[in-house]
Amino acid sequence: MPRPETDIAATRTRIMDAAEEIIREKGAISFTMTDLATAVGMSPSNLYRFFESKDALAEAMAGEWFAELEIIMEELVSAEMPVEDKLYQFFAKRLLVKRARYADDPGLFESYMELGDEHFEVIKGYVDLADHYMATILAEAMEKGYFSGLELDIVVSLVNTMMQPFCNPTLMMQMMHLATEERLALVINTILNGLHAPDERAIIKPDLHIAR
Repeated sequence: MPRPETDIAATRTRIMDAAEEIIREKGAISFTMTDLATAVGMSPSNLYRFFESKDALAEAMAGEWFAELEIIMEELVSAEMPVEDKLYQFFAKRLLVKRARYADDPGLFESYMELGDEHFEVIKGYVDLADHYMATILAEAMEKGYFSGLELDIVVSLVNTMMQPFCNPTLMMQMMHLATEERLALVINTILNGLHAPDERAIIKPDLHIAR
């Protein structure tokens, strides 16, 4: 007789909770499915009925990790507010979530980053989704006259580079004291007012003359 869906969901949640405890204690790299089976009191073959591989488990855990962040992005993209505020909030709200998670349990936060690095192909879809939402907001800003002379894909690439300290969790761990809302507001303001195609006549070229 098949298990009721509620039982399956509850068991999957219990397995993921146990996996979280293991990576908190041992780190993501040394974590194995055999360890997990032992922790939840079931055979490896039974465990694989719920998660067919470590990648499948990592994908489920990534889904839990990104769920709140996805909701934030979806709500902001469709929100009725000035695009300047929307771009700031797109990074600020997610920054607050990540910073709170880090403050709550730095070791677990770092272990999740290790898990993401180990299974990057699993989380790439979430990274691409964030880029898609950001591109939607940046395109709205371009309609308002920002980023003159630049193509959208160039703007997305440049903004991604500049915003790494505020959205890349691994980098944030190293720069947590600098990734503040005040600094973020300044960076967003600089991006909106300073990012545009250069006027060749205004570029000061470096003097490459080498003294002999």
